[in-house]
Amino acid sequence: MTTEQLRPDSGSLPRNSSSRPSPYGGDRLLFLTEALRTFHDTGALAPSGPDLVNALVVPVTSRPNRPISVLEVGAGTGVVTRRLARVLRPGDRLHVVEANPRFADRLRDDPVLAARHPEVELRLSACRVEELPEATDGPGPDSQGGAGRYDVIVSGLPFTNFEPALVRQVLALYLRLLAPGGELTYFGYLGTSTARTLVSGPRRGARHRAVVRLLHRFEATYGLGERTVWRNLPPARAHLLRSPGPYA
Repeated sequence: MTTEQLRPDSGSLPRNSSSRPSPYGGDRLLFLTEALRTFHDTGALAPSGPDLVNALVVPVTSRPNRPISVLEVGAGTGVVTRRLARVLRPGDRLHVVEANPRFADRLRDDPVLAARHPEVELRLSACRVEELPEATDGPGPDSQGGAGRYDVIVSGLPFTNFEPALVRQVLALYLRLLAPGGELTYFGYLGTSTARTLVSGPRRGARHRAVVRLLHRFEATYGLGERTVWRNLPPARAHLLRSPGPYA
């Protein structure tokens, strides 16, 4: 596992400058390449579209008037990360976790992330979320890495590709890492249960349905609402959840 602070580019141009190269040029090709190579961990053939990105960052755009700490898990090529970097304010912290080394390299070189406000702290961990020091030490100001708890977690993990035990572990970890009243967003693609059974056979279809039932129970306990995003490839449903306790 490697964790590093990504420093703002001291010579960065204004964010609307047309002189900067587009950060999106190779995203789709890189994403497709990695999806074909490691679909189990990537879980899609293309990055999330703008409508899905907007649904996932809702807790950050409707936030308290104080600095917040955000954890993004499974950042991929950075479509959500860039949106977060644009809306975060001075004093905010963004911790990005991405296990795929090629995606992590893409994030390190991203011009939009480099051009963020210099007072927005950005940390990148190239590992799985369950490998974070906070995952074993427990959240808090004295935990290794000093991350403390997070006000918002945005998860891009493809839960239905995982075993139910791992999904249960990750969801429990999210609850531990969230501050009381903190909010979590994640998404799932529509129509995947039938497709998984037809393509992968009954055993994987049964595993997929078990994960869906687990997610439904989690959403019934902590859910605040959901939004169906039809203008995405494929269409998806974004979920908003809140951890127990009053939000400071």
